[in-house]
Amino acid sequence: MPDQSLPEAPTPATRSTRARAPESPAPAAGPDGESAQRPASAESPAKDLTRRRLLGAAGASGLVLGAAGAAAGYATAPARATPLSSVGAGQAMFHVKHQPGIIQGLQARGHLVAFDLAVGAGRKEAAALLRRWSETARRLMAGEAAAHDDTDVARDAGPSSLTVTFGFGNSFFTRTGLEKQRPVALDPLPAFSSDHLDATRSNGDLWVQIGADDALVAFHALRAIQKDAGSAAKVRWQMNGFNRTPGATAHPMTARNLMGQMDGTRNPKPSESDFDERIFVPADSGKDPAWMANGSYAVVRRIRMLLDDWEKLSPKAQEQVIGRRKADGAALSGGTETTEMDLEKTDANGDLVVPLNAHARITRPDQNGGAAMLRRPFSYHDGIDPDGTPDAGLLFVCWQADPLRGFVTVQRKLDRGDALSQYIRHESSGLFAVPGGAAKGEYVGQRLLEA
Repeated sequence: MPDQSLPEAPTPATRSTRARAPESPAPAAGPDGESAQRPASAESPAKDLTRRRLLGAAGASGLVLGAAGAAAGYATAPARATPLSSVGAGQAMFHVKHQPGIIQGLQARGHLVAFDLAVGAGRKEAAALLRRWSETARRLMAGEAAAHDDTDVARDAGPSSLTVTFGFGNSFFTRTGLEKQRPVALDPLPAFSSDHLDATRSNGDLWVQIGADDALVAFHALRAIQKDAGSAAKVRWQMNGFNRTPGATAHPMTARNLMGQMDGTRNPKPSESDFDERIFVPADSGKDPAWMANGSYAVVRRIRMLLDDWEKLSPKAQEQVIGRRKADGAALSGGTETTEMDLEKTDANGDLVVPLNAHARITRPDQNGGAAMLRRPFSYHDGIDPDGTPDAGLLFVCWQADPLRGFVTVQRKLDRGDALSQYIRHESSGLFAVPGGAAKGEYVGQRLLEA
């Protein structure tokens, strides 16, 4: 498990003069390698609880983790099941080594939103905005009300594992005069054959990812972030998603996506020795700027699933497209969900059991020079088109230390013959540099904006 602790900033930045609640200790590592969520105790004195902590919740607040889609890479694996009565008690920390919302488990509700800086706004305004956003995120993730004009939308709810994550798009560096600090890794993504991209719903100067296990808590954070933007930035696009609610299954299991497939078996795990190397920018990186230390690069894609076409296939034909059994997620070569796929196994006719163009075969790291990414997506359903077609699919978010070696490598391979490609369509895209977590006394991006 990567070290998530952070020391106090050696030179504290400008702090809010408002009183703060005491900082909470960093979460311990859970048995699955994810950060354990801080439990709430029914015996804790009421005065020690914030206004939005869930009163009376008892026991640990683990998460049922799972995937939400079928695209390049894999989604988060399951952890302990959680009784619904304790969902609100889960709390993620804001001041951590890597920003929250990356290695935590999938959340039940999410919002992805991109902002463009207002005309005339530059580095000074961006720094003030990130300072406001960071303070708001810290407070809401701790279960506190926003500092000013709180809407009370989340009154009576606990933190509900809320996370708020901030990133910078390619255009941000031009708008703020920081071109020399722009990472090479932020160069625009190449075009892919499955792209049908809407420019108005792609890219952006700033990107915010919000996730929580309660829809009102997630919306409350979204509204607070939008209000904090004030005159400094305006929303470019917003997308809303969902995943399985913690505790919805009788026992821990990988979630299913909107195609009905179990998805999430092979996501990189923090317990793996090369996890940090694949997912996070090292402090001594020779190709990334210093302010990106402990950060990561997020590729964001809105991928529509052509469900009407997909659902015309028989279950067996769907399994051939994916390369895994629909019932339990096991590879078509046999075994259980976690059994290693046998790529050479053939049937009685001498045909490969896992087809050459099966999605699960093509996306394997060992079929892509070791390329891997940490998928942390949300499903979405935005209604029905005029022709009756459902606008539904995946808000794909993947994390990697190098998007060229991660997402681009795998997507290029998929472009050359993935059986799934005829059932999905990439409709928007973004690439964002997400700096490391803010130390106590800092705001996210301070090392870039105040360098």
